[in-house]
Amino acid sequence: MDSLYLLIPLSVLIVFAIIGVFWWALQAGQFDNVDREGERILKND
Repeated sequence: MDSLYLLIPLSVLIVFAIIGVFWWALQAGQFDNVDREGERILKND
């Protein structure tokens, strides 16, 4: 039971960190054009 006092707040912090990184990626434009990068490796330049 004592370990829950550590694990629950720690898991909440990890979830907020993951949400923050995802939000940053959305705002930075990381997911704007994902099709182009998938097709880029198939083309011969």
